[in-house]
Amino acid sequence: FERSEAETYVAEQRPVELDLAKSTVRRAVMVGPIVGVLAAIFRGWDGAWSAALGVAIVVGFYLITGVFLAKAARIAFAAYYAAALFGFIVRLGLIAATMYLLASILPVDRVVLGVSVVVAYLALLILEAKALAGERRGDHV
Repeated sequence: FERSEAETYVAEQRPVELDLAKSTVRRAVMVGPIVGVLAAIFRGWDGAWSAALGVAIVVGFYLITGVFLAKAARIAFAAYYAAALFGFIVRLGLIAATMYLLASILPVDRVVLGVSVVVAYLALLILEAKALAGERRGDHV
């Protein structure tokens, strides 16, 4: 198949998706301790441990997403769109499977694990969206 000019241009550029994933991981350094402390306050050591695992799962999710989308963008736009849509569903399934596996082999607080995954995912998504919106306006968040 033959690439369009836009697809060739994108394939030659730095993978923006990886930069976004790395930026999100840096923000996890701020979000993770907050989630962990809150879990420790309400559920003790087991809660803190479970929250740390939940944040780690989310960080892994964002890194896998960045790699997956960066590779797909270099193939073709159609591959990128498919990776974004169907890959999201697959990665959510992987998160659920990872949580299930960890909960079955490690002594974790399942409620805290689930809540921390959702909270960390949304908090990191919102922080990254705010940062990107600020960069477009010229503000640096």
